[in-house]
Amino acid sequence: NIHRHRMMGTELREAILVGSTEIAFPALVSALVLTIVFVPVGLLGGVARYLFIPLALAVVFAILSSYVLSRTLTPAMAHWLLRHEPHEDENAPPKNGFDRLHKGFNRGFENLRQRYAKALEWNLAHRATALAAMILVVVGTSAVVPFVGREFFPTVDAGQIRMHVRAPTGTRIERTEQIFSAVENEVRALIGSDVALILDNIGQPAVKYSMAFGDSVTVGTHDGEVLIALTPDRQRTAPEWMQVLRTELPKKFPDLDFYFQPADIVSQILNFGLPAQINVKVVGFKRVENFALAQQLKNKIAAIPGAVDVTLHQTNDLPTLKVEVDRSRALELGITQRDVANDLLVTLSGSGTVAPNFWMDPVSGNPYRIAVQLPEREMASVESLASTPVSVANGPVQLLGNLGSVSRSVGPSVISHYNVQPSYDLFVSVAGRDLGAVAADLDQVLDEARTQLQPGNRIELKGTVTAMREAFSRLGFGLLGAAVLVYLLMVLNFQSWRDPFIVLTALPAAGAGVIWGLWLTGTYFSVPALMGAIMTIGLATANSILLVTFANQRMEVGLDSFAAALDAGATRLRPVLMTAGAMLIGMVPMALGLGDGG
Repeated sequence: NIHRHRMMGTELREAILVGSTEIAFPALVSALVLTIVFVPVGLLGGVARYLFIPLALAVVFAILSSYVLSRTLTPAMAHWLLRHEPHEDENAPPKNGFDRLHKGFNRGFENLRQRYAKALEWNLAHRATALAAMILVVVGTSAVVPFVGREFFPTVDAGQIRMHVRAPTGTRIERTEQIFSAVENEVRALIGSDVALILDNIGQPAVKYSMAFGDSVTVGTHDGEVLIALTPDRQRTAPEWMQVLRTELPKKFPDLDFYFQPADIVSQILNFGLPAQINVKVVGFKRVENFALAQQLKNKIAAIPGAVDVTLHQTNDLPTLKVEVDRSRALELGITQRDVANDLLVTLSGSGTVAPNFWMDPVSGNPYRIAVQLPEREMASVESLASTPVSVANGPVQLLGNLGSVSRSVGPSVISHYNVQPSYDLFVSVAGRDLGAVAADLDQVLDEARTQLQPGNRIELKGTVTAMREAFSRLGFGLLGAAVLVYLLMVLNFQSWRDPFIVLTALPAAGAGVIWGLWLTGTYFSVPALMGAIMTIGLATANSILLVTFANQRMEVGLDSFAAALDAGATRLRPVLMTAGAMLIGMVPMALGLGDGG
């Protein structure tokens, strides 16, 4: 604005004072509007709160500090740097290459301004037609909204694949290792040179509390993860290779179950430690009925388009040996059920489980755990188990076979509880479709399944999908509240109910641009996308304030509304384009998504 007054022939000091004064009010209102539109971010909960509140605070502080600098430092720098700026005739021959580029750009921009002014004049002369066209665009945009999917956070390509492999329940770990080696070879054959490293984690950790520090869902020796690191110059992205493995590996290994877990730290955090985006819990004490219902749900959910890697975490076919103690016989010998169980535990798992013992090294002072355990080679059959000695307090040692019988059976490989009640977990990932659409179809399946539940049992939906719905509802409610706050703020500053309404008429067009941009680029609605929409709303409002304020100033000097609107549009075209262009350029590096995880 200072430069505009200088081009009109105003002395530098006067141009600085007048130019700064003219935009002091609209700049203040714009800064306040840009900060208010970030109020909805404070309503976020869960992990999203910690991800996006720092971003909102950074933007707010930057806007407020930039306003202070624009009122103080910018005029001072203009007085220092523009005092020797020449203002020659644009038709004068250029002095050098930079001057030639400068004048060429100005001529091009003036041509653009004149064409815009003619188009704006036509619109002002045909207001009903222009308004109808805008309404048509907004209504047409509403028809596109259902085709823009929803997700909580964009998919991240971290260059890693985390594949879970489950062999038949009860497979010994030695055999599981051989199976994983065969799977590794097939993975290398399918992915080829894109594989940098493969690491296997088979079975459960030796120390159970280690499971508290990760999101592993292994349940036994037949279970494990294959971690695949891809090369930086890979031909395909990690999600694309996952789809190849998801299709080809079951053909090669039909007796194995494959599903993929999040490999990047962002998805692992946003999933709250779950191995998939969607977790369906069947909770209640009717174990047999709930397990059957969970199996039915697994088949129905797998038929939903976009639902992949549908897995029932719990299995009930683990081979077990059931020891039935003859309580009458044991009572005659003075033995309790607890004595039999303890002796079996010491024999099979070691004495460290029930009677920890330590030996202190006198040289180093380090304690070492001492455990006594029967060698596995001595326990090779049911008969060997029946020969397990059971100590008797007052009498000879008895064999387990003399106190009861040993029979083969099956049982659960893992027992899970949710709020004390037994639960069965279905894990569902999403690929090739947005999370919101899959969740909508899933709701129909779950509503139908709830009618089959017996009283006291329930089905709950957990995971990223619940966080997404909560975040979207809170942001939507917050945006409405922010719009009201913005309107009231402008009413106070403009001292008018009409001018703020004129400013807000730009928002439908801004929202239409957001929706069309997402749809044309195949991008889903997400919390980061909504953050961008908030920025867009703030920018559109700020530019409208700049335009309406200038139009009011022109009307104060005697112009009618038609001429004032035309003059405001043509004059403020450059700063509006500069502001929007600066934001677009600033977003380009993020929009390109370059680099690992981009």
